[in-house]
Amino acid sequence: MATLEKEFTEEEKKNMPLYPIGIAAELVGTTDQTLRLYEKQGLIKPARRNKNRFYSENDIKWMRCLRELIHNKKISIEGIKKLLEYAPCWELTECSEERKNKCSAYIDKTKPCWELNRMICNRESGKLCGDCVVYLSRQLKAKKKQINQNPD
Repeated sequence: MATLEKEFTEEEKKNMPLYPIGIAAELVGTTDQTLRLYEKQGLIKPARRNKNRFYSENDIKWMRCLRELIHNKKISIEGIKKLLEYAPCWELTECSEERKNKCSAYIDKTKPCWELNRMICNRESGKLCGDCVVYLSRQLKAKKKQINQNPD
């Protein structure tokens, strides 16, 4: 009997929840309890299998961003939640005036930069959308919405 093998895109692979909480905590450099706190605060939404939490590569990347904001930038969890609601990406990434004036997201503030042109940041600064704290936060919100609409 032949098995069906599906080819996954790179983005699908990055969103696959593969890491249990202990491994995810180790990869992020924190504890299981901290990840549970982030979840309780609504900053992360791990996939669930039975009662076990599993995290994707993108989740790991986002949690590293959270740790950076909390420990190095000294921003509280409540502060992060407010920033993610209201601050545009150029505020969080401390763009120069010159870079902001070239950025179509700054010029047309009705849409985030990744909707206008996914390569803007990469072309202008060598940064990738997938590493942007604002982009990762929006991906998390989209993931939460999808999970809430299709609970298994």
